[in-house]
Amino acid sequence: MKKDQLFTRRRILLLGVTAAAGAAGAAGLLAAGDDEPADGAAGPAAGTPGRPAMKASAYRLQPLTGYGPPSAAPDRVPVRSEPLMSLSGRGRSMVLTFDDGPDPRYTPQILDTLARYGVRAMFFVCGEMAVDHQDLLARMADEGHVVGNHTWSHPLLTTLSRRRIRSEMTRTSDVIETGYGERPRWFRAPYGAWNRAAFQLGSELGMEPLAWTVDTLDWTTPGTRSIVDRVEEGAGPGVVILSHDAGGDRSQSVRALRRYLPRLLDSGYEITVPRWQHT
Repeated sequence: MKKDQLFTRRRILLLGVTAAAGAAGAAGLLAAGDDEPADGAAGPAAGTPGRPAMKASAYRLQPLTGYGPPSAAPDRVPVRSEPLMSLSGRGRSMVLTFDDGPDPRYTPQILDTLARYGVRAMFFVCGEMAVDHQDLLARMADEGHVVGNHTWSHPLLTTLSRRRIRSEMTRTSDVIETGYGERPRWFRAPYGAWNRAAFQLGSELGMEPLAWTVDTLDWTTPGTRSIVDRVEEGAGPGVVILSHDAGGDRSQSVRALRRYLPRLLDSGYEITVPRWQHT
């Protein structure tokens, strides 16, 4: 992407795009010292999904496509003791998330599928991947997707000092701002391993922690059908689906998305992204 095209895209983004569907945000900030040990580890985040039956539908519930002036970035976000694992919202809304990218082999295919059905998703990117593929961050912005912070090098945060955690988060947010056009408002701990330092530093950097409700286990390459089954069995209002677009061979994840996405839409689910809200 040419430099002038990137600047044009960033101007459009900063004037226009807002994300849709609901997630909670509240005020509150607890500053963390850089040199204190990263303690208070929380276990890997995971959820027990509901299993509503998939029912055929004669109509397709279209995703939200409204745009408007973005709300001002909040000065404070809450310091949580556990990550958000599902999102509130009206109707049968679900969120698709993809971790570890962007990868030039698989991320464009996922973006193509999402564009084909006119839906948006969340991409939790690693800085060391994003820094060399900022054209993909720009495309995510242009197509209305939400980009979150997944650290720079995908470390186990519970083994790092506060200084290291801050560096992992800050460097990644800087890269996202350059390519995507704004700093991320969501972060996800690698391996779902959270601790007090991660929550505090994420809050200080203006980000809410988001985990997931349904893990597709696509990182184990269990087979396309297995991934599809996990998504469809776990589908439900407010569910957050975890998949991956990098970190290995993600061809199964690409094929699975092509199968389950139209089925979810035909069943009346709305695939959307969270709207940042704060008080």
